[in-house]
Amino acid sequence: MDTDLLKTFIEVCNTRHFGKAAENLYVTQAAVSSRIRQLESRLGVELFSRLRNNLKLTAAGERLLPHAEAVLTTWQRAFQEVAIHHQQSIQLALGGSPNVWDLMLQNSLYELKVSNPEIAIRAEVLSHSIVARQLLERSLDLALVFDAPKVEELKAVKILQMPLELVATKPDVSADSLHELGYIMLDWGTLFGIQHAKKCSHLPTPSLHTNLARVALDYMLQAGGAAYLPSTLAQPYIEQGTLFKVEAAPEMNRDVFACYHRDNDKIELIDTVIELFKRTGSQIAPSLQPE
Repeated sequence: MDTDLLKTFIEVCNTRHFGKAAENLYVTQAAVSSRIRQLESRLGVELFSRLRNNLKLTAAGERLLPHAEAVLTTWQRAFQEVAIHHQQSIQLALGGSPNVWDLMLQNSLYELKVSNPEIAIRAEVLSHSIVARQLLERSLDLALVFDAPKVEELKAVKILQMPLELVATKPDVSADSLHELGYIMLDWGTLFGIQHAKKCSHLPTPSLHTNLARVALDYMLQAGGAAYLPSTLAQPYIEQGTLFKVEAAPEMNRDVFACYHRDNDKIELIDTVIELFKRTGSQIAPSLQPE
C-alpha cells in the first residue's frame, strides 16, 4: 500500500475539499483526484459521495478512516524507531491534551530528557477521543489526560489533583455579580462539566467557550472576564494585580492521570517516567500530594 494514498485520503477527509487537500499536500488537484481513484480502485468501493459543493464520506470511507490513521501512525513510529540515533536505545511516544501539555508536560520534557538521555522522545498533542485508540494500538506509550479511558486493557495512575480557581480581571467581585464582566467557560473534561453543572448553575451564560487555558487567559487579559484557571497559571497574575480571586466561588479541581497499555513492553521505563511526572505534579500542586 502506498502511504501517499492514505495521506491524501485523510487530508481530503479533514478538508472535505480536493482543492484544499491539494494545497495542504503541495500537489495538484489532479494528483489528489488520481490518488483517491487509485485507492477506491484497490479497495473496490467508493470512499466519497461527490454531490454539488458537498463532499461526504461514504459508509466505506467512514470505516476506512480509523484504519488509515492507524497505519500511518504505525508507519511513522516504525520509521522513527529504526532511525533512532546510535546514542539512543529506545523511543517513548508521549501524548497529552493541550491543557495538560501547557500546564505540566511542557516543563517536564527537559527533566525527562536529562534524566534519561538514552530515550528518543516523540511528543504529541492529542484530543481525548484519539488517546485511547492510540494507546490500544500501541502507537502511543503513555498519555496524560484529565479523564482516564475506561478500557480494561489500559491502566490509569493518578498523577495529581490540580486545584482550579475562579479568577476575574476586576477586584471585589462575587460569583453572583459576573454578568456584566462576562464569564468564560473552560472545558476541563467530562468530570469537570458535571461538577460545574452542579456547583455553578448561578454563573452567567458564557461569553466564550474554549478548551485551551491560554486562549481563555489571553482573552481575559484583553477583554476582561472571569474563568476557572489552574492556581499555578493564575498565581503570577494575581501577584501582579492583574487577576483577582472571586470571593466565595465554588471550589473545583481536576485529576490528572497517566495512562498506558497494561502489556506495553516498556513498563519499567513508563513507571520511571510516571514517578518523574508525580514529582512535577507536586510542584504544580504542592498542597495536594499525588497518590
